[in-house]
Amino acid sequence: MTTQTAAETPSAPAAAQSGLIGLPASLGRALATGGGALTIVSTFLAWTWTSDFPGDLTVYGYPGGLQVLVLIGGILTTLFGLASYGVKGLGWLTPGSADAALKMSALGTFATAWYTVIAISAKLGGLVNLEAGGFVVAAATLGALLGALALPFERPAPEPSDPDDTGMEAFRHKSRQNWSVFRAAFTAETPAPARTLPGYVEILVIVAAMAVGLIVFTYGIGTEYDQLFIGFLITAGFSFSAIAKAGLVARVSAITARHRTVTTAGAFAAAAAFPFTQSNDQYATIGVYILIFATVALGLNIVVGLAGLLDLGYVAFLGVGAYTAALVSGSPSSPLHVNWPFWASALCGAAVAMVFGVLIGAPTLRLRGDYLAIVTLGFGEIFRITVLNMDGTSGPDVTNGSNGISSIPNLNILGFDFGQEHVILGTTVGRFANYFLLMLLITLIVVVVFRRSSDSRIGRAWIAIREDETAALAMGINGFRVKLIAFALGASLAGLAGSVQAHVTYTVTPEQYQFAHVVPPNSAFLLAAVVLGGMGTIAGPLVGAALLYLIPAKLQFLGDYQLFAFGVTLMVLMRFRPEGLIPNRRRQLEFHEEAEAPAVLTKAGA
Repeated sequence: MTTQTAAETPSAPAAAQSGLIGLPASLGRALATGGGALTIVSTFLAWTWTSDFPGDLTVYGYPGGLQVLVLIGGILTTLFGLASYGVKGLGWLTPGSADAALKMSALGTFATAWYTVIAISAKLGGLVNLEAGGFVVAAATLGALLGALALPFERPAPEPSDPDDTGMEAFRHKSRQNWSVFRAAFTAETPAPARTLPGYVEILVIVAAMAVGLIVFTYGIGTEYDQLFIGFLITAGFSFSAIAKAGLVARVSAITARHRTVTTAGAFAAAAAFPFTQSNDQYATIGVYILIFATVALGLNIVVGLAGLLDLGYVAFLGVGAYTAALVSGSPSSPLHVNWPFWASALCGAAVAMVFGVLIGAPTLRLRGDYLAIVTLGFGEIFRITVLNMDGTSGPDVTNGSNGISSIPNLNILGFDFGQEHVILGTTVGRFANYFLLMLLITLIVVVVFRRSSDSRIGRAWIAIREDETAALAMGINGFRVKLIAFALGASLAGLAGSVQAHVTYTVTPEQYQFAHVVPPNSAFLLAAVVLGGMGTIAGPLVGAALLYLIPAKLQFLGDYQLFAFGVTLMVLMRFRPEGLIPNRRRQLEFHEEAEAPAVLTKAGA
């Protein structure tokens, strides 16, 4: 299978076959491919003469630190360059656009390499500290980028129409366009689907994708110094974009959609293997907090992604669950002085949060849009101020005010103490790794609830409300009841996660549940995780929450500029991928009208 580029397409207009620079396309491909190959070679050379720069880039014949990331970028650039030539055997690598993938991989490799060169010069005091390999990689990546920019690009052309059409003629033309999209999406008049692989091969592809995801996550969470994490972000971001442009992400997504159960089981098996890849509890700590954040974000996705209700006070339900579990779990600072088992405290936390969801939703869910957002924001602040004042002075002695409920004991389920180290499969698993595995089980429960809900009759009603509430009401859907169910279900899932969070953190305080706080989870970060990951999907909020927790935790060295850099990153992502990293196909079509309508629209929870 070979990929035909825009330059090779006879019907492509001449204007669409010119690159950003004046080099011929054939020369650009050669330059980009050669630059990628030379980049690979340069990573086996020394980039600096001293080991004062982190990663020890002084060794010949063995890449280390940031050189490994540049090596990955160089390999991708070379492979996509060969695929753009139509090399036999590499057609499977680019079912989409080989040229677009080559551009993104070359740009990412250039950014990582030049960031490393600049960082070495800045830290060590000038370009004099560079060895030959540093100059070679700078020249090679620059050449690859220039070659990639010479490749032709093609923009989708809209259906031609008469600009002088007005009134009924313009309406008819727009109707013909809408009908063509409708016919492509819902009738048999669609392009023939790509040939499917044998079932066992597709399962192997899913396993490989999960393994790559685990390796990338483990590498990112275990980066030992600041320069390496920034290089990781650059490489991972551009590599994902290049793979998406190549069409591999869409192909793997289609395979996982055909094997949803296998994909879910594989994803959780890969996540369960994470604690066994760590030598200490430091990174398992980040992992368990990411899972708590991700589980709450997935619950919020029911409210925002499926039902379309903008909730800015959702973190309060997490606090309700945490405080409820803390009060009944045997803490010496709890005024109730009871010690319930975990299953009882978790169910109690979920139930109390659900009750609060109904109490808040019943009088407010008749509002829409910004008005509902303001009311939920007010509820979040009311919850924080209420628990702050219930200290025995300003109010009844229930929550100990600003001191919170402390000394919450570790969980002990069937004799398994989560606060102690245990040897599992020959690996010592510490406290946070124990809670990681427990939280992974809670996440699995939430995923099952989300999927079953989104695929049910009530889930379709949520989607109808989100798309057009007026039309849904006209078709007989009880909008208030449907939205109240979404609110209550989302609140209960947040309360369930909060019951585990109380035991993980030992202490719950009002400051943990503000609308905007430097350390997630908070309402602003939860909403950002849902939007960034992809509203209405399962994997989207999980990935978005992981990124939004991991990036601030790793960018603490920026100090006062941390939130600034974080905000700029979100702006860039929303500009170039507004539908989210893992979008729902319906929502993707809303943001990209030029995209071809899919033959079969995926379900809301896909």
